[in-house]
Amino acid sequence: MTLQISSLPIRIAALVLFSAGSLAAVAAPLSVDQQALHVLDRLGYGPKPGDIEHVKQMGVDRYIDSQLQPENIPLPAALTARLNALEVSNESAGEVLAEFLAVRKAANDGDDAAKQKRREVIGRITEQNAEARIARAIDSPRQLEEVMVDFWFNHFNVYAGKGLDRALIGGYERDAIRPYVLGSFRDLLGATAKHPAMLFYLDNWLSTSADYQPPQFRRNAAQGVKAKATGLNENYARELMELHTLGVDGGYTQKDVTELARMLTGWTFEPRDLVRNNRTFRFDAQRHDLGDKEWLGRHVASQGQREGEFALDVLAMSPATAHHLSFQLAQYFVQDNPPSELVERLSKRYLATGGNIREVLRTLFHSQEFMAASSVGAKFKTPYQFVISAARAAQVPITNVRPLLGALNQLGMPLYGCQTPDGYKNTESAWLNPDALTRRITFATALAAGRLPLTKPVGPQQDSAVPAAESQPLEVASLLDAIGPGISGKTRATIDSNPQALRAAMVLGSPDFMQH
Repeated sequence: MTLQISSLPIRIAALVLFSAGSLAAVAAPLSVDQQALHVLDRLGYGPKPGDIEHVKQMGVDRYIDSQLQPENIPLPAALTARLNALEVSNESAGEVLAEFLAVRKAANDGDDAAKQKRREVIGRITEQNAEARIARAIDSPRQLEEVMVDFWFNHFNVYAGKGLDRALIGGYERDAIRPYVLGSFRDLLGATAKHPAMLFYLDNWLSTSADYQPPQFRRNAAQGVKAKATGLNENYARELMELHTLGVDGGYTQKDVTELARMLTGWTFEPRDLVRNNRTFRFDAQRHDLGDKEWLGRHVASQGQREGEFALDVLAMSPATAHHLSFQLAQYFVQDNPPSELVERLSKRYLATGGNIREVLRTLFHSQEFMAASSVGAKFKTPYQFVISAARAAQVPITNVRPLLGALNQLGMPLYGCQTPDGYKNTESAWLNPDALTRRITFATALAAGRLPLTKPVGPQQDSAVPAAESQPLEVASLLDAIGPGISGKTRATIDSNPQALRAAMVLGSPDFMQH
């Protein structure tokens, strides 16, 4: 959907706020209210009404520790019921892929009706995956878990628009990302390496030894038919070291990339087997390069699948990986250019705990750098963080996530839509520009005015004669109460000087709210 600005004053006023220097860092020690808001903004997607008071009563340190143990936080019954009603989210990867392949085949061989059916099925898969993610992000009290799903998905990015990944993306997040976001990095690394979504996205499912002969060619070899090898594919091996573990300056060479790709030959999946048996990964020994390898200064003898497992073991516990991940976590949670001393402490904690993500985060969240006044408001929200935090602060009923998905598209961050393996950035330089601000203000204006069809029925009821309940305009007092010290006195004064009808939109369109 395309949102239009209907009020020029709100656009101008918000842009003036940005140019007026409202983004100055907090200088004085943090008040209790500021500490509560800070942890809500960084460990989650910002406060809902009443959340700041809840954290104050609980105590900031206790709140942090509770978020690090999300399994002890019950989900609201309404959210559980909503998630349970999403068929796609509760089907196995094989079941979703089976439906996807069936309608794709029918559309390729059929008429316009078959093509329409394909569009409907793909649309349902896409929307239900998105609804599961967004509903959790807005309504789950396990906010840190949801933030870490976003963090690790971008770290191990898979693009939903590539072929079979349209059907596999939801299962990838559910089965390879979500269970491991606060656990062992080695487990997370292995789960992503073996999931068909990653195998397909970075082409490792096709990677073979140089002399591999596919079965159909081997059968005809005696009759003089020349075998055509699929060949070695280095895409995954390169990103595994550059993005997922060691980092671009991790001390490896092009030869190491090639040798790692050889070690990972045979790591694949068979779509028909996935459909029939939900078998998401298999090691095909016939595709594997049986030669010895020389990788990262190590001699690796031929061991079949164990070669790849050994590589993941080494990469997961490399000091370069510890530093790379610690920098990324500190950048995400503290500042775009995090203090080197903090990164070093996190790296040491990572190695000391065997790559325990929870313990690294515990060290981060209880650090002086995290709770420093200079860290408050130092991060510029990504479009995803901005949209979700606005929905939480507004606390409007949302049964239709399409307007939020449309907003993310307009803001340049479509859900599951990053085409490159490095995922979406979380730094200010990636998202702060005049066009982006205009689009954010467009969204803020529409949300504040109640013009987004957030309660419009979708699916079979979307053409029902029963009209959708209209969203009500947001009350500025309720927004300000929810956000608390997140809106400075200077910004409040500017908002108060404008017409009442514009004030709620100005809160959400203010630089204060776009920072966290």
